[in-house]
Amino acid sequence: MKSAHKQHGVVLFIALIVLVAMSLAGLALWRSIGTGVLIAGNIAIQRGAVTSSDVGIEGARVWLMAQTPTVLNNTQPQGYISSWDNQFDATTFDWATLGTPVTTDAAGFAVQYVIHRLCSLPNAGNNAPNQQCLAVSEAGGSSGRGGGSYGVLPLSGTTYIYYRITSRAVGPRNTVSYTQSIMY
Repeated sequence: MKSAHKQHGVVLFIALIVLVAMSLAGLALWRSIGTGVLIAGNIAIQRGAVTSSDVGIEGARVWLMAQTPTVLNNTQPQGYISSWDNQFDATTFDWATLGTPVTTDAAGFAVQYVIHRLCSLPNAGNNAPNQQCLAVSEAGGSSGRGGGSYGVLPLSGTTYIYYRITSRAVGPRNTVSYTQSIMY
């Protein structure tokens, strides 16, 4: 009979070891699932930021279409710079002061934009002396667009200046997305 009691004690000891092993395996599984959900959430937030920054591009386009050439020749206090800036860096730009806020959407993304006219001289007309603009020209009487050129355009007709729009969306979990678009 003594050996039967010893067997019951050994089975209890083995059962405790198996219980600890199963608990550790369950904890590891829970952590790996939690990490997967966190990664999936981060990817979803990144995609949301890119989608929200498109709202900034569209807001800038609407603003550009509503302006007169006089307004577009001069730098505005917020959101518009009348020349290209070779030193422009979206990550160090003063968005709080110089960026134009568009909206804060339902997902919590705050969207801003800044527009650069792609001309060399600020606060000067497109045809000012020494002004060089990145532009596309449409020849008179032609429905097709000419190629882009730098400086003086050989084609006569309507000239369209290029603009670089940079949009920034800031959202949950310190997510920041920058999107740039060139348009005329």
